Amino acid sequence: MSEMFPQQEEASKSGTQSAMDPSPEVIRAGYKGAGKLKGKVAIITGADSGIGRSVAVHFAREGAAGVVVCYHTHTEDAEETKRMVVKEGTRCTLMPGDVGDSAFCNKIVEETMKEYGRIDVLVNNAAEQHPVDDITDMDPELIQRTFRTNIYSQIFLCRAAWPYMKRGASIINTSSVNAYAGHPQLLDYTATKGAITAFTRAMHMQAVSSGIRVNTVAPGPIWTPLIPATFPEEKVKGFGAGTPMGRAGQPSEVAPSYVFLASEDSSYISGQSLHPNGGRVVNA
Repeated sequence: MSEMFPQQEEASKSGTQSAMDPSPEVIRAGYKGAGKLKGKVAIITGADSGIGRSVAVHFAREGAAGVVVCYHTHTEDAEETKRMVVKEGTRCTLMPGDVGDSAFCNKIVEETMKEYGRIDVLVNNAAEQHPVDDITDMDPELIQRTFRTNIYSQIFLCRAAWPYMKRGASIINTSSVNAYAGHPQLLDYTATKGAITAFTRAMHMQAVSSGIRVNTVAPGPIWTPLIPATFPEEKVKGFGAGTPMGRAGQPSEVAPSYVFLASEDSSYISGQSLHPNGGRVVNA
């Protein structure tokens, strides 16, 4: 039986964290910030819940000066993310809209520069997925929407933010274990994740001479709103059991990878992927 590794990052277009049982762990109680991102300003897409929320809160605890939370429709969840970020002493701006629209991506960058005057970290994390059992069941409109949200948005935002990013800045794109292992029910989604991995490697080659690093995080099965929102109950119950660790991961176990790639700790790393996936060995 093939292992199921559904999408793991923020479900900015599907599901809400407030309705999940149990609630995802956003940050470990014992996590101590060390000022790794002091003074930095970050844009994070799909940050209303799941991995995106966790990244926002971790960045705040690490001393970020500002976090721009981009999300699609779940305003209540986004407000909770903002509350958690502000509680850490970091300014937070909410930006609702569709990242699959290049005009909105331009607006995100324009508003960030207007309010904060800089962009140090860009986290492209928003994604959606639509499982099907047979390729003939795939809806052409949903295929196009999945590509717009998952990969077009990353290109649009990199394009918009690039003129304002300076030496030492970091771009972090969310890929997936599915880009390496495949997934029989997520054909278009998996294709977008493969595209993200390839785009990251290509963008790195263009950016590295400017002192800007571009990397990916490729999570395995992580407990986020996208899981109960897109998979039937029987699959949700066994979610993550096929990993070597025998369980799904928590957003709190993934966000530190983003902290590492956003900070100077990873100053000699670019064009690479980190794999918080429960112990599954994957090869490029």
